[in-house]
Amino acid sequence: MTEDEIRRKLAVLKTEHRDLDAAIAALGANDNSDQLRIARLKKRKLQLRDRISALEDLLTPDIIA
Repeated sequence: MTEDEIRRKLAVLKTEHRDLDAAIAALGANDNSDQLRIARLKKRKLQLRDRISALEDLLTPDIIA
């Protein structure tokens, strides 16, 4: 995977992460919110965060101090 491909994938994942955050907030604001659905969205959001971190690590060079 090239650096440009990684950066494009990161942008897509970050957008999806923000969208999930907004969806979770909207569902949480509803009194009759589906807690199972919210939990699933939060789990998906955490998975995205892990993928984002892994891709960001690929872009950051290892520096041995």
